[in-house]
Amino acid sequence: MAIKSTIFKAELALADMTRGLYRDFSLTLARHPSETDERMMVRLLAFALHAGDSLSFGRGLSTEDEPDLWERDLTGSVVRWIDVGLPDERDVRKALGRANEVDVYAYGGRAVDLWWGKARAKLETQPRLAVMQLPLDSTRALAQLASRSMKLTCSIDEGSVMLADSASAVSIELVPLKPRSGAS
Repeated sequence: MAIKSTIFKAELALADMTRGLYRDFSLTLARHPSETDERMMVRLLAFALHAGDSLSFGRGLSTEDEPDLWERDLTGSVVRWIDVGLPDERDVRKALGRANEVDVYAYGGRAVDLWWGKARAKLETQPRLAVMQLPLDSTRALAQLASRSMKLTCSIDEGSVMLADSASAVSIELVPLKPRSGAS
């Protein structure tokens, strides 16, 4: 019998000064048995960075050809494809064929440098792709915020993010490895 995903609930109070978005979200996150709290919280962070009515979580690690998060328009076309971690560059290029914009939130310390060193030549020319690196100490601190029932506040302002619960706060400085350079 397969082990089922663990369900996490998050009440997220978002204040995104960059986009002028101030809203509360009630989220349900399914953490795959092989997924870490760190990865799940990076997915939650990616949601906060792109929050909107049409943004939703993908079905998870066990589902190939589906992102961690995606935004679809009313016709079902994929507007934005979001992956976290260190996706294979072929998968990123395939996502660019399916979505108007692709965002990758890479984390993992030195592994990010190695991944980007291999993938950079093939990905840096993609105008609809943005790749951001998350510092290892920040993502590990995010993992400490994980609980089955979370009440979080998130403030975003020009690449700086503060995610907090009632006991602690995590400051995250997004490091652009490759900014998006084209229109969608």
